[in-house]
Amino acid sequence: MSVVLMWEARAVSGRGGELLDWVREQELGAEPLRREVFRAPQDRVLVLTWWDAPYDAELPELPEPDGELVTRAVHRWRFEPVP
Repeated sequence: MSVVLMWEARAVSGRGGELLDWVREQELGAEPLRREVFRAPQDRVLVLTWWDAPYDAELPELPEPDGELVTRAVHRWRFEPVP
């Protein structure tokens, strides 16, 4: 069984590079099967991690960045692959 965790944040205008650097420095405490980082317009950063675990497993997640770096709370979702 596997699960994908999605983490998405929007940086304060002009600080997207700083948020991207912050995300890349974060360690999870356990190694996912795969970790990918994306960026988008409006200084958004998205991180996807793949885990060999059940959907409801307790898994390490990226924390909330400093409130002065982001414009809102981080969005987090879990997904299951569909055959």
